[in-house]
Amino acid sequence: MESRPLPPPPQQNQPISLLGPTPADLESTSRMEKHLRDAGLYESPEELAAREDVLRDLRGIVDRWVKRLTAQRGYPDGMVSQATALVLPFGSYRLGFHGRGSDIDALVVGPSYVDRDHDFFGVLGGVLSEMTDDAVTELQPVPGAHVPVIKMRFRGVQVDLLYASVCLAVVPRDLDLRDRSVLRGMDLATVRSVNGVRVADEILRLVPDAGAFRTTLRCVKLWAKARGVYSNVMGFPGGVAWAILVAFVCQLYHNAAPSVLVSRFFKVLAPWKWPNPVKLRDIEHDDDELRLPVWDPRRNPRDRTHLMPVVTPAYPCMNSCYNVSHATLRTITQQLQIGNAVCQKIVASGGEWAVPLLRVDVKVAGGGGEGDLREWKGWVESRLRLLVMRVETATAGMLLCHPNPQAYAAKPTELQHTTSFFVDLSKPQPQEKEQQQPQVQFDLRETAEEFKREVYMYVSWRPGMEVEVSHNRRKDLPSYVLEQILPAGHLKRKRPQEDDEPSPSSSPASDD
Repeated sequence: MESRPLPPPPQQNQPISLLGPTPADLESTSRMEKHLRDAGLYESPEELAAREDVLRDLRGIVDRWVKRLTAQRGYPDGMVSQATALVLPFGSYRLGFHGRGSDIDALVVGPSYVDRDHDFFGVLGGVLSEMTDDAVTELQPVPGAHVPVIKMRFRGVQVDLLYASVCLAVVPRDLDLRDRSVLRGMDLATVRSVNGVRVADEILRLVPDAGAFRTTLRCVKLWAKARGVYSNVMGFPGGVAWAILVAFVCQLYHNAAPSVLVSRFFKVLAPWKWPNPVKLRDIEHDDDELRLPVWDPRRNPRDRTHLMPVVTPAYPCMNSCYNVSHATLRTITQQLQIGNAVCQKIVASGGEWAVPLLRVDVKVAGGGGEGDLREWKGWVESRLRLLVMRVETATAGMLLCHPNPQAYAAKPTELQHTTSFFVDLSKPQPQEKEQQQPQVQFDLRETAEEFKREVYMYVSWRPGMEVEVSHNRRKDLPSYVLEQILPAGHLKRKRPQEDDEPSPSSSPASDD
């Protein structure tokens, strides 16, 4: 295949701001990164090494598979010795924001005489199924998928393996997939497979700061999964789409710190007027030779029906959110608006990502068991709305409460059973034209005592039933809460360092 020079890149988005981060932005980013690490969004060196071992072993299997096929088809020994196929990761691994437990998306690039249906799904699929020592489990070939794939768990890691053959008798180790000529002779399913790698590389080339992009994307991914809007199959944006959306905001704010980029992400996209497309650069139109379909609602009637166009940056440009429906778009928009409101509160509080909390501990001491705790907890839970009302009344509406409906139970002991509730505290975002009010501190100790007096009026109260109210930061959450909200297997949370904020006293003092 004759390599052609790469065409000049189409026009990229022009930045809105070139301002660099302030010391406060960097400090806020540091706090944000700590929360991401606490949430298990980064792999340990051991986990990263295990993932690299999986890719190395897969490359060995694929290399032997291609050499075997080359020999079986009567090619000379010299060609057999040169025969190989590339195994190229893409998705979150290639973009560099994969976390603990993430799967590996990988593309196998083979020579022209190795086909997808017989050789990849049939022969290689058979090799994988016959491996001993349970190296491969949950093997599931899906040849009829929109992007044909072999799904499996390889040495404990979930792997999605795709295939593409190129018009070359020998695949060079340094094959440049950015060159459009690699797409020659491919069907659409193969083009979609190859574009996993091409799109990831193009995103990284188009963002001004890859490190800031990755940190911001980790945060957005955590948020999207928590809010249930991260699934291409279910009609929400998938990993590629969220990466493009984050990269778009990075282009608009070239030098911003991740803590600022997260806020700008919601500020830009919450009011976005869909179906106006989000794209990282001008769309490259049809190649005179390749004639592959490109997303273009002016030419293609079907593209006009797309509700949320998030366009991939590599030729042939496609809408990564083609599955979005009216119902899922409404949910996405609502969640972006909620995220924007939360970020504005964080900005208003001086960039404090560790949102203050009221912690309500419900305890049954002595001989009381789980039955007594269930009864006592139900009563206290029914009274939480009174705590919310009292806080907002005592602060004249300058402090808002958002009770978390989930209760977190500590491991019971012979002496005590404990369950905790939490109430987020925040200050309302001032209107744009309102003058910024000076910071006000609130003493909530008397409010907490009034709440406790009301709770203890329970007609079935018995000795041993206790309730405590304290002021916490998220960084000071007890270990039994962290064990329930962090991913399984996450390392135990470290004790605060000497330069961290001191732990609050048992009584709620003030919100700052």
